[in-house]
Amino acid sequence: MPIKIPSNLPATRVLQEENIFVMDTKRAKSQNIRPLRILVLNLMPTKIVTETQIARLIGNTALQIEMELMTVNRPSHHTSMEHIITFYKTFPDVRDEYYDGMIITGAPVELMEFEDVDYWEELCEIMQWSRSHVYSTFHICWGAQAGLYFHYGVGKYPLPSKMFGIFPHRIVHKNAILFRGFDDVFFAPHSRHTDVNRSQIVSNPKLKILAESAEAGVYAVMTDAGRQIFVTGHPEYDLHTLGAEYHRDKELGQLISIPKHYFPNDDDTLQPLCTWRSSANLLFSNWLNYFVYQATPYDIGMMPPF
Repeated sequence: MPIKIPSNLPATRVLQEENIFVMDTKRAKSQNIRPLRILVLNLMPTKIVTETQIARLIGNTALQIEMELMTVNRPSHHTSMEHIITFYKTFPDVRDEYYDGMIITGAPVELMEFEDVDYWEELCEIMQWSRSHVYSTFHICWGAQAGLYFHYGVGKYPLPSKMFGIFPHRIVHKNAILFRGFDDVFFAPHSRHTDVNRSQIVSNPKLKILAESAEAGVYAVMTDAGRQIFVTGHPEYDLHTLGAEYHRDKELGQLISIPKHYFPNDDDTLQPLCTWRSSANLLFSNWLNYFVYQATPYDIGMMPPF
């Protein structure tokens, strides 16, 4: 089934070239089904890259998805204002709306205290709003750290060095539906300078750790009913994202280690192999199917708060 996004969004052409089914508004209205409304709060600076990565994942399912984009009220230095005005909403635009699902992306601010981030108060208002207006919210990387901190008081701490690369993970919660169909070991990208406090997660009866890594730590945390999901890595990253980050920082003269388990033989002149694409697609497919489509009310205005 298709993903419904504006025909002139840059992601549309990319997804069509990848044979991902994209449907225009006219055709979508002719179908006698209600598409899932998914709101993406994109906090990443390179918004077009991130919106394309997420659209690729949520469009590769058997469900019709209507994706809407939102950003916080602050200047964007890496994306044109024309693009923001054309495709993005702000919180006042959606305050009275209801959504089946919501994705909160990462952001390159993890070394700052949460309260020092200039849009923290607005983000808190959005996360509080999500409890009554979104059925299931999927938090990514810093978005996961921010969500765990705001909703459950889970802190973060700086790492001795950047967690950077592709790491193996194991499912640690028996019969975790979010990871249904996964192999015993699966891979996922990480790119962050901080980590969440595992002991605070374990001590909170409302949270359960679903998957983690011996090298990268806690990977996926969920509430009992799946109304909130927190993933500390970047499953949405495409093949070249880590390499682009690495070469950018290297060219700027910054001290940056080569991303682990990414380039063959740690040779940054070689093409990396994508070892996480299938697990990323299955992760988002499971979320959309089991925690959004199967659970959200058909009358979206009857959203139960939590």
